[in-house]
Amino acid sequence: MIKADLHVHTWHSVDSNMSYEQLIEACENKGINCVAIADHGTIKGATDLSKIAPFKIIICEEILTPYGEIMGMFLQEDIPNKITVEETIKQIRAQGGLICIPHPYDWVRPSAFRNHSKLESVAELADIIEVFNSRSLFPGIEKKSRDLATRHHKIMSCGSDAHSPEEIAYATVEMSDFNTKEEFLLALSNGKLNCRKSSPLIHLISTTARLRKQSKSE
Repeated sequence: MIKADLHVHTWHSVDSNMSYEQLIEACENKGINCVAIADHGTIKGATDLSKIAPFKIIICEEILTPYGEIMGMFLQEDIPNKITVEETIKQIRAQGGLICIPHPYDWVRPSAFRNHSKLESVAELADIIEVFNSRSLFPGIEKKSRDLATRHHKIMSCGSDAHSPEEIAYATVEMSDFNTKEEFLLALSNGKLNCRKSSPLIHLISTTARLRKQSKSE
């Protein structure tokens, strides 16, 4: 069996300072043996970790479109930010990847889909809807996300959205092992979602990381 955290960031994301070593140690301590690394705008962290981690790594990327973020899963190359939704989906499919909508309805985030009709149209094309995100703190988001997945007959997922070692495993999926994206979808569809919200204070970690990186680049 796999205990997976299907939404984790590394220091390659602008709002995370988590090193590879910290991530691996946290996963081993918490019994996580599968991680979807979904850094903002790059698969570099996921690719690196796939070579050194003693557990399964799914190579993903959170891609920022003009309407909101789309997560590409099982990718082979970076997909640029700020291209259209349609082009983002086209490029994910061209790599044989899967499409996941992360944190729908979490409109406090600038990166969430705010346009209802656009969200519905992307959901129709997606493979997976993230129905629980540990960093989405407002009530009602999970129910609306589950309703979205049900309405479009999509597979449900969850993830911690960890930007620090402390957050890893706040949301996990217990599922069968897999070797291909098709096996992954089947295992996920039959998996057990274990969901726990992180503390609101955890956002200070990512805010601090972003500010430090900005100051260094100036």
